[in-house]
Amino acid sequence: MKGLKFVLAGVVFGIVMVKSEAASWYRIQEMFRFQSFQMYGIIGTAVILGALAVYLIKRFRVNDSEGNTIVFVDKDKSWKKYILGGLVFGLGWALAGACPGPMFVNVGYGYITMIIVIIGALLGTYLYGMIRGRLPH
Repeated sequence: MKGLKFVLAGVVFGIVMVKSEAASWYRIQEMFRFQSFQMYGIIGTAVILGALAVYLIKRFRVNDSEGNTIVFVDKDKSWKKYILGGLVFGLGWALAGACPGPMFVNVGYGYITMIIVIIGALLGTYLYGMIRGRLPH
């Protein structure tokens, strides 16, 4: 019963992704080909809402579900790893036509072939975990 709120949040997230067409392979391809503004509008809205949420969490010192104060740790100022990581993520997103959230939404929507993409993402994450210590962080 404790995890029900997370299941419900996932269902709502999936419905929003499908109704806004953010999980659509065609919309994602349009975005990467600069043929449509829709995905940029969705991403921009998410960035603005995320920044607002972080501001409010910091301003009102909000606690997490266990009562601990939420603390934000400053990121490293090095930009090379963020560029490389963003390129790898973007290439995978462009090739698969989905980032992690929409991958699962598409499986739920009935596109079973997205399971192959999920397996690839999990293998890539596992590979990163294996070689992480040898990468320049």
